[in-house]
Amino acid sequence: MGENKSIDYLILFILIVFFIISLITVYSGTGQYTDGQSFHFALRQLIWYTISFALMIGVSRFDYELLENWAVYLYIFGMMLLLYVRFFGVLKNGSQRWIDLTFMEFQPSELMKVFLVIYLAAMLKKNGKKNLSFSKSIPVVFKAMAISIFPFYFILKQPDLGSAILIAITSIGLVLTSTISSKMITLIFTVIASSGSFLIYLFTFHEDVVTNVFQTHQLGRIYSWLSPSDYSDNFGYQVKNAMLGIGAGQLNGSGFSQGVQVQSGRVPEAHTDFIFAVIGEEFGFMGSSLLVLLFFLLIYRIITIALRTDNIFGTYICVGVILLIGFQVFQNIGMTIGLMPVTGIALPFISYGGSALMTNLFALGLVQSIDARSKNYIFFTNTE
Repeated sequence: MGENKSIDYLILFILIVFFIISLITVYSGTGQYTDGQSFHFALRQLIWYTISFALMIGVSRFDYELLENWAVYLYIFGMMLLLYVRFFGVLKNGSQRWIDLTFMEFQPSELMKVFLVIYLAAMLKKNGKKNLSFSKSIPVVFKAMAISIFPFYFILKQPDLGSAILIAITSIGLVLTSTISSKMITLIFTVIASSGSFLIYLFTFHEDVVTNVFQTHQLGRIYSWLSPSDYSDNFGYQVKNAMLGIGAGQLNGSGFSQGVQVQSGRVPEAHTDFIFAVIGEEFGFMGSSLLVLLFFLLIYRIITIALRTDNIFGTYICVGVILLIGFQVFQNIGMTIGLMPVTGIALPFISYGGSALMTNLFALGLVQSIDARSKNYIFFTNTE
């Protein structure tokens, strides 16, 4: 039998298109910031993509099943990085999220997301494939909560509300797709709905309590989301101008580097968190739809890989990667068009940045490792 390929060509094609879109939009979104050095950020993004592609290929050739025994050590390593950041991390714009590696500033919270998925996948696999009773589901849920609460807390304290929410969403999603009982699933949804209702109640009737929990800029983002017209000159400034630019893009967009809102600098962080505003204004509804379609195609491909593997550990990893990518896409595009509050979550594979890009391609490398090794069992009978 010939050597089994470790690279999925559909995923590779999607990533190449993402790569092209990222370079074009990062270049366009940073032209007004770099004093004529328009290639600066695009060149750095090219370097990050080259490194990240190499990382993805290396991981895809690695036997992911070995990670099941290493999961707890990866989790501990990730927690140690978060602790280091807590006391010795780089402080920038009021946030302490980075480790200075001289050649780059690395954000450990990005890596921790994947390590958490691996650890939760290893933990959930131990429950087998049979549905658990309600009583047996209780320790599973509490253990998942215990595993997730520590990275959630330390990331929230950086502060990085967006990544903390992503940690929570991914953990809850993995538990809900596991073998816990339907009664437990109902209970979890009830708790989530009740917690959301309680938060709305606090925001409405007890603003003083909310002020003590959330920081000023976090509250400003929430209030500007609930009432954008009242905060359009401060906390809602980015969203207002991003929406104006996307609306002006209409069907085909204003053209490459021709977006008035972006090129005038009215959309801060246009190359990172608000890069979708560049796509919407300069490439219009058609360009935006193509990007969203590619994300759907990528997620669909990961779903097919999750369904074809006979190793439930691999299935859970795929589910975790779907949750990580899917929520980031939903949140980033949602906040850019005013449907979600601004949380600082970047658009996967498109926004400028090394840490997030390497982490996302590391995750896709795991998915392709799962896909490659699932094919090894097609001609064999599983005797377990």
